[in-house]
Amino acid sequence: MSVNSIKLLSGNSHPELAKKVADRLGIELTKILVLQYSNQETSVTIGESVRDEDVFILQSTAPGDINDGLMELLIMINACKTASARRITAVIPNFPYARQDKKDKSRAPISAKLIANMLQTAGCNHVITMDLHASQIQGFFNVPVDNLYAEPSMLRYIYENFDYKSAVIVSPDAGGAKRATAIADRLDLPFALIHKERSRPNEVSRMVLVGDVSDRIAILVDDMADTCGTLVKAAQTLKANGAKEVVAIVTHGILSGNAIEAINKSELTKVVVTNTVPHAEKKKRCPRLETIDIAPTLAEACRRTHNGESVSFLFSNAPS
Repeated sequence: MSVNSIKLLSGNSHPELAKKVADRLGIELTKILVLQYSNQETSVTIGESVRDEDVFILQSTAPGDINDGLMELLIMINACKTASARRITAVIPNFPYARQDKKDKSRAPISAKLIANMLQTAGCNHVITMDLHASQIQGFFNVPVDNLYAEPSMLRYIYENFDYKSAVIVSPDAGGAKRATAIADRLDLPFALIHKERSRPNEVSRMVLVGDVSDRIAILVDDMADTCGTLVKAAQTLKANGAKEVVAIVTHGILSGNAIEAINKSELTKVVVTNTVPHAEKKKRCPRLETIDIAPTLAEACRRTHNGESVSFLFSNAPS
């Protein structure tokens, strides 16, 4: 029996990240043609055999094409399943619809559960994702889910780029307190929290700081920056409370709407995001935007999954 090899496929959502992961693994991306017909239907043609191979399909979601990217992913999974792939792993750095993870009002859908059902129905055997908005989304699946953390990469960035002994780690809301305290503990730094009140979704009305940030570099830590309203307002609050400098480090830089303009006018010295979401064009418009490359972490997760090794090593270590 031949030893099966890694086949890495990518749709149109984030080809740059897929190429970086392939380079780290020392393989070529599998030939695939993903296009839309004039009536907006998605067509997928896999250009080489995947029979009995270990297939990894990397597809993230970017603002503007979340639903197209999701449909591409589902069709690619199903194409590999019908082409007799041995195992199909969906590598989804930024999980779509992750914020719709609970029934928070009457007649609200739990869309993250729907996405889980769709991936499994398409033929997905395993999911690798990063910094899920709510880690209990893993429980929506009946297949294994590896929720990787950007925390080790963030810690390395802080070590290398800041005089971090004079910093304070800040969570911009109560929901992210656990993430921020974990980083503060690893760096042996103080921790502060901002309590925010929303008037409606994506709009913050009032913020109250809990903790001391005076004469310190305030490092805001969050899982995603969407419109950046929270980060901008948090930076104002921290500066008003005597912070020397305010920096944001975020896993998913979605940066939708007027986010770039908001950052450019804000009190934030820089906003550091990982490349789970493509943002090369936005970087040209925002000199304060910096990137942490998480391709090494994703590549190592794929390699370890393929070889049957433990992935938990990556929860506390960033591959160099």
